[in-house]
Amino acid sequence: MWDIQTAWFDVAVVSLALAVGNILFGHFEAHRPKYRRLVKAALTIAITVTLAQTVGRWWAYGWMVPLLAMVIWIHAVWLPRNGINGLTGEPRDRYLALVGKATLRDVFARRPVDLERV
Repeated sequence: MWDIQTAWFDVAVVSLALAVGNILFGHFEAHRPKYRRLVKAALTIAITVTLAQTVGRWWAYGWMVPLLAMVIWIHAVWLPRNGINGLTGEPRDRYLALVGKATLRDVFARRPVDLERV
């Protein structure tokens, strides 16, 4: 009847996780083109299914753990440190200015990003 040892189960699990993430945090990516969001979802599903079929399900879901940790860090620590609500992305103009200027190094710095720099 039900068999969870198929690639379709992995597609369903990853698709569900992406759907929940987009429902809860999609407004953070509203300024990005739709095709970029679709490519991100397709790549995530493809990588996960490929890993599940080649090296095992632990690796397939395990590669997403560091990504999830970084997302939690950004929304729980880094955005509030820079004066932005980690759940709503408000104030919106400050959020857009921040993502336009911030680098990966800024995410791990212990200081707020200087939005006045060029």
